[in-house]
Amino acid sequence: MISIVVPTYREVDNLPLVAEAVEQSLADTGHDYELLFIDDDSNDGSEEICAGLSERLRARMVVRRGERGLATAVIHGIAMSSGDIIVVMDADLSHPPSAIPKMVKRLLDGESDFVLGSRYVEGGSIHDDWSLFRKLNSVLSSLLARPLCPLKDPMSGFFAFRRADMPSPDTLSPMGYKIALEIFVKGDFQSPSEVPIHLAGRQHGQSKLSLKEQLDFLRHLGRLYAYKLRPGGKP
Repeated sequence: MISIVVPTYREVDNLPLVAEAVEQSLADTGHDYELLFIDDDSNDGSEEICAGLSERLRARMVVRRGERGLATAVIHGIAMSSGDIIVVMDADLSHPPSAIPKMVKRLLDGESDFVLGSRYVEGGSIHDDWSLFRKLNSVLSSLLARPLCPLKDPMSGFFAFRRADMPSPDTLSPMGYKIALEIFVKGDFQSPSEVPIHLAGRQHGQSKLSLKEQLDFLRHLGRLYAYKLRPGGKP
């Protein structure tokens, strides 16, 4: 089974679009799957919308009370899921569900053990509406993270791996929103790869990226470098 984990906060208008797109991408593949929304107590009608979706699609929602944060939501979702293959993606439809079958195939074929949906490999692209500042911020963040990860888009939030390769929860200390980098650095992945994607613009709602999130990323990056520099790369 494939478990698709999607952290959400006030994404009520995007939920049906994500669920429909995921179903369309996997309908003819023969793969069994579950779509698990992990909601940070949005209180915007998301629970009711997802309850309706669950009547006709393989989607369900778990609401966290008293805790917020994309990275911890993903870890919580992985623990709540049941699939042998884990796919993590955003709820704003910037990540194309159509790429999921190709990502999963690489894992099942043994070609890769960690697959990123990448903007920066051949065939990948970014939405035209991105400002120059946002593009530069993305490139700089990727360069800062590159020594920790041999892939061209280490900042991607669209990724897949086998549950069996998940690093021990005891080693994880996620901060901010770049959970893929945390899992990759603290796991034992020997054959990572990237699938080209077009990073689309947000469909509905507002971006959660803030100055606080960016500062948290820098602190998180410092933690990961310290982890890697310890003897044996252990906490």
